Amino acid sequence: MTTFDLNLLVALDILLTEGGVSAAARRLHLSPSAMSRTLGRIRDTFGDPILVRAGRSLVPTPRALELKAAIRPLLDEAWAMTRSVDRFDPATLRRTFVLRANEGFVAEFGGRLSRRLSDNAPGVGLCFAVMAQKDALALREGRVDLDIGVLGDSGPEIRLQAILRDRFVGVTDPDHPLATGGPVSAERYAAERQISVSRRGLARGPIDLALASRGLVRDVTVVVPGFIGALAMVRGTSLVANVPERQTREARRGLFSFPLPVETPEVTVAMMWHPRSDADPAHRWLRAAVRQAVED
Repeated sequence: MTTFDLNLLVALDILLTEGGVSAAARRLHLSPSAMSRTLGRIRDTFGDPILVRAGRSLVPTPRALELKAAIRPLLDEAWAMTRSVDRFDPATLRRTFVLRANEGFVAEFGGRLSRRLSDNAPGVGLCFAVMAQKDALALREGRVDLDIGVLGDSGPEIRLQAILRDRFVGVTDPDHPLATGGPVSAERYAAERQISVSRRGLARGPIDLALASRGLVRDVTVVVPGFIGALAMVRGTSLVANVPERQTREARRGLFSFPLPVETPEVTVAMMWHPRSDADPAHRWLRAAVRQAVED
């Protein structure tokens, strides 16, 4: 494959603009002899004299004039590519981002994020994905642009940023006995039929460990994969759901919510991305939009 020194285009543009070797040499901080050698390389590359003597000055050949018209747009475009971060305008962006997040996050913050995109980046689309295996492979392979979830082992190279801290609360139908019978004790809570939320189908977790320290066991009768499904099952039934407070605020509207009667760890929700996207101005803008949607 024949190689081509793109710096020759810069030199040619300056030669044709200045109309002489000496002036071009001063612009490029070269000696006149070095500039003459560069002109020789340009002539060999394009198979044309480029500049020819006319009395005491040099004039461009017809081929040189053709090249001058073509070179300037190329150099302008190359310069714009190096300045793309500073000049990034989300209003001109045409792209669809894939975000992996649980349905609770989508229900609570997806609308806010979508409105922000509609107002500032109407050409941007969102695809929310839920994948069975929550690991870094989808980020590494480029199948997911941004992974949003509980902070955990994401892989050594994955970039991450915490965006919110959340705690679990109990939720029942407003006519449930826990909603009408005074403070919810650990004993009353454990005696009720409960829903466990687990993508892996697990019926036990941190709440059960906290209850066990008091000699109590939950009556888990239903396991569902997502928080929104758990809240839907609570309505009009005697079931109790346990969901993250901030990520289900809207979904819990009209239901009875109460602090869990046992101590459970807070969870940190983070957004994670692959290093290849770290400096991408569009991806940086997306990350800022997600943070703002959560903070609104």
